[in-house]
Amino acid sequence: MKITKPLNLALLAVAGLTFACGGGEKSTETTAETAAPAAAPAQEVSLEDKYKDNPIYIKGIEKVKGSDCTSCHMVDRKIVGPSYAEVAAKYESTEENITMLAQKVIAGGVGVWGEVPMPAHPGLSEEDAKDMVAYVLLLKK
Repeated sequence: MKITKPLNLALLAVAGLTFACGGGEKSTETTAETAAPAAAPAQEVSLEDKYKDNPIYIKGIEKVKGSDCTSCHMVDRKIVGPSYAEVAAKYESTEENITMLAQKVIAGGVGVWGEVPMPAHPGLSEEDAKDMVAYVLLLKK
């Protein structure tokens, strides 16, 4: 029987996987005298914890979650439209930008972020759109 070829391939795959997962890593012993002190891992604070008392965050996230925004946008990752973080990086959080972007949300548009159009949201009030945009711009890294 010709089982040797598939068996060799399987063994090679297992060896490669083991090495990729750290199985081929050489280890060295360290003593308390030679070991460098480990840096404490940075504690990442969630957005909810960071902005839990911020009224802009609270109003904005409530309105965004109640809308269809999350169909095309995420906080840190592009789906159809840009991520909220990309928008926040592009625009300063000024009253002029909040008003301009709120109008874009209401009217819709195309071209700023590519050729995929953002649909109009004519049923959205200007106040709600401004609250949502202010929330997005708050997410600047």
